[in-house]
Amino acid sequence: MGAGRGVAGKKFAWKKFAIAAGVLVGLVWVFGPRKDVTLGGVDPDFMNPDLSEVDYETSIHMPAPTLPSDLEDRPPAHTTTTSSLPRPTSPATDPDLLGTVHCTKPYTSGSPLVQYGLMIDAGSTGSRIHIYKFHNCGPSPTYEYEVFKQTHPGLSAFREDPLEAAKSLDILLDEALDVVPTSLRKCTPVAVKATAGLRLLGPEQSGAILEAVRNRIEEKYPFVLQGEDSVAIMDGKDEGVYAWITANYLLDSIRASSPKNAPTYAVLDLGGASTQIVFEPTFDPSKSESKFVEGDHKYELKFGGKTHVLYQHSYLGYGLMHARKSVHRLVEFISSVRHATGHGENGVVPNPCLARHTERVVEIEDERLGETRKVTMSGMDVGGLESCNRVMELVMAKDAICELKPCSFDGVYQPSILDTFPDGKILLLSYFYDRIKPLLPKDTAPPRLTVSTLATLADQVCLGPPSWAEHWANDPEAMAELEDRPEYCLDLTFMHALLRLGYEFAEEREVTIGKQLDGTELGWALGAGIALVGGELKCDI
Repeated sequence: MGAGRGVAGKKFAWKKFAIAAGVLVGLVWVFGPRKDVTLGGVDPDFMNPDLSEVDYETSIHMPAPTLPSDLEDRPPAHTTTTSSLPRPTSPATDPDLLGTVHCTKPYTSGSPLVQYGLMIDAGSTGSRIHIYKFHNCGPSPTYEYEVFKQTHPGLSAFREDPLEAAKSLDILLDEALDVVPTSLRKCTPVAVKATAGLRLLGPEQSGAILEAVRNRIEEKYPFVLQGEDSVAIMDGKDEGVYAWITANYLLDSIRASSPKNAPTYAVLDLGGASTQIVFEPTFDPSKSESKFVEGDHKYELKFGGKTHVLYQHSYLGYGLMHARKSVHRLVEFISSVRHATGHGENGVVPNPCLARHTERVVEIEDERLGETRKVTMSGMDVGGLESCNRVMELVMAKDAICELKPCSFDGVYQPSILDTFPDGKILLLSYFYDRIKPLLPKDTAPPRLTVSTLATLADQVCLGPPSWAEHWANDPEAMAELEDRPEYCLDLTFMHALLRLGYEFAEEREVTIGKQLDGTELGWALGAGIALVGGELKCDI
């Protein structure tokens, strides 16, 4: 979804500080001590079954809640094997990289029986290649499986050296050489789609990096670059819509063979620099005021013989890593105003969005002076869900001018979730999965997750190491995650604020997290890969 920030058109940084300045008289409201309160809206299934045997007054905080499992174990829905051979899920289980178990000849004469597509996701924190195998047993290419590899850091880390940026992708393209049969390489399309990380560099630096990437692929690799946009910064709206296609394709809700009137999932993707939301709203024709307002947010998609009218928006600057920077900058600004002679005791800034009794040295960017300085921040005794959430209310810019109503946050138009998507399923991707999954129970039945459960998790994490020991003492994976990330409190609180305050999902709304489905990465890449191989591609084989 576009790098623009919606109809309000305001820059991310100054708006936050303007709002902050207006609330300086309420600093105690942000940082002042408050009595802990039990969070409302938590599903009773999350209660400790042994709670009746202990003193309720000492059991303020609930155990790690049971959340829904991810989608990795869901049975495949996207292919039908007509052969007695098992359906391959990787090159290691594929009996013939040049053939397929689904048919012996292509649907259309002249088409290759199988073809491959290479999609490189050049994100803000790393680059990833998706090597897709498709077969042509039907009228359009059908996805079989994926090979995935990633590398760090992302292209934007090489802002001063475009050639090194291009070379950083060699390890990914070399993997493609190992997978794609030699005879098919010259008719295997490749695309490099950069996302928010390069968008934020500016046209001069990002353009130099993209040109270097294109030149290196053309000079060193046999794969096909199709057109000028094959190495480019992806439009934000395409990023979100392609992620929506990927999820709903794999979940069998938008293909030509999908059940009639199959409900589609809303897809919410949280990256490092931006976040996207895409869903298919339904409007009541009997209400004159209930209609889809025209604009860039409206996306008509023809797929599987049906037209889907989607709402989509990409919030540049509201990815998780940038949300962290915004929170730290706001907290440091407020602290500097409160302490005229410096920041708190020993120059340490109390930060309510760090877990209690944890500490982190963070870099604060002063956009006005163009400087970066290091500041020590500590959760001290102020860290907690309630106090951190008050900071999030400022960061989310919920009170920004809404010129085209209704709005979600930051002045951006969004059809009402309650009115137009009241019962639809919600899929959370990327950092949502990365932060929530490690904290889930490992030895119980597939759990259930609601929006309010994210608040419960955040509450437990923000209380610091004693709370971690109470809820995850027997989970080494969870403890390892928490012990090295004081900002876990910030991350979970931001995710909850994004869903509840930003998009206005109800606390009891059920959500699902996902990373892979049937061995395939969820995200925009497969949707873009389907479009990549669906175009006209002529080559000699």
